[in-house]
Amino acid sequence: MPYRIILLFFLLMNFVSIGQIEDLSFGTNDTFDIMTWNIEQFPKNGQTTVNYVSEIIQNLEMDIIAIQEVDNINYFEQMVDGLNMYEGYLESEWFAGLAYIYNPEVIQINDLYEIYTTSDYWSAFPRSPMVMDLNYNDHRIIVINNHYKCCGDGILNMSDSGDEETRRYQANLLLKTYIDQNFSSENVILLGDLNDDIAETSQNNVFQMFIEDSQNYLFADIEIATGTSANWSFPNWPSHLDHLLITNELFSEFENENSEVKTIKIDDYLSGWSEYDQNISDHRPVALKLNMDSSLSITNISDDNAIFWNTPNPFKDQTVFKLNDLSENQRIEIYTALGQKITTLYKIGVNTITWNSENFTNGIYIAKLIINNQQVSSKKLVLIK
Repeated sequence: MPYRIILLFFLLMNFVSIGQIEDLSFGTNDTFDIMTWNIEQFPKNGQTTVNYVSEIIQNLEMDIIAIQEVDNINYFEQMVDGLNMYEGYLESEWFAGLAYIYNPEVIQINDLYEIYTTSDYWSAFPRSPMVMDLNYNDHRIIVINNHYKCCGDGILNMSDSGDEETRRYQANLLLKTYIDQNFSSENVILLGDLNDDIAETSQNNVFQMFIEDSQNYLFADIEIATGTSANWSFPNWPSHLDHLLITNELFSEFENENSEVKTIKIDDYLSGWSEYDQNISDHRPVALKLNMDSSLSITNISDDNAIFWNTPNPFKDQTVFKLNDLSENQRIEIYTALGQKITTLYKIGVNTITWNSENFTNGIYIAKLIINNQQVSSKKLVLIK
């Protein structure tokens, strides 16, 4: 077969493969869309990787992408220059491989900087966390991009300062202190390849300080971590290592039914995992969309007199719904995130109803307020034990 025909065949095959990515979508014009993505030693397969990643970014239409493992600055800058409506930032002063890609039409950057950069913190942070201070519409949001130390035996050994789990635990302690001291009343999203399981038992969970402080912190991807391995971000192990942690200033936005967290399974839009792993990365991205219109987070009801809310949320064992309509024709139905109804709550002549959730697993649930057999409102519930 002549060389030109072989070359044309190769180019056509590459085009068809990338063309399947056109069906990818996630971001919307009405939500704040952010994604964490370890793109493994970018570019893993040279210009082919650049072509794939460019196409993926354009189709996902994220507002911000926090990236880990950029190995080649020139390739990264070339890719960003070729993107429509995006700009990029990569800090090259310290070895980190952390970067941001963002849409400047909706994101206003106030500041970009690294923290914990000195040698005292290199054990906890082999790559210094990168902070983006931004405005999205009228909201100030702090994003902290990370790539924690990898590996380990799954056992947290606090007596060994070199233990991989201990190093990740110390990183979390330092970041929690940093957020508590500097951004106690701000919208904060801590994300990245955090290289550990948020659903582990408490004695070996390096994120336990965040999990125990459930009034102030929530892993938005907890349902992914506790769910089927098919949706985990690192299939080669398999494990779920890439996380999005939000502070309580964003809880109501996350509770909105229009908000969503999802592992973007790009390999489903290719010929399979091997094509994705060979040409793009060994990590899938994890994305979060938030409806930042807080007026929608409690209720979306046509009747102004119908109040429907619950506290606490997130919660561990039970949550209390409050209403001001004492009608006997109302009930609350609880559904899983997949739409399966699991229980109905019903009491006549009271304005509080308690849902005891101790027999249910961690995850996202939807509560629907039904009046006269019509749904008038819904709430997203976050159950964490």
